[in-house]
Amino acid sequence: MTAAEIRALIKDELGGIAPEIDLETIDPNGDLRAQTDLDSMDFLNLITAIHQRLRVDIPEGDYPRLATLQGFIDYLAQRS
Repeated sequence: MTAAEIRALIKDELGGIAPEIDLETIDPNGDLRAQTDLDSMDFLNLITAIHQRLRVDIPEGDYPRLATLQGFIDYLAQRS
């Protein structure tokens, strides 16, 4: 998958969890949860949704690598 495809996938899944979030306004290197006001359950739901769509295992130990939008994109690009 390309970075643009992964970004679209994340945007789609975030839209189901928190439809008010506009990824276009997010700093790709800023803290994703802080910028989107996602709580820990929302973040876990996002990871679960990504796992289900891509069939990519994301161990809890890797969650810090998903702290930013760019980190999330880079992580998934390496695994999909």
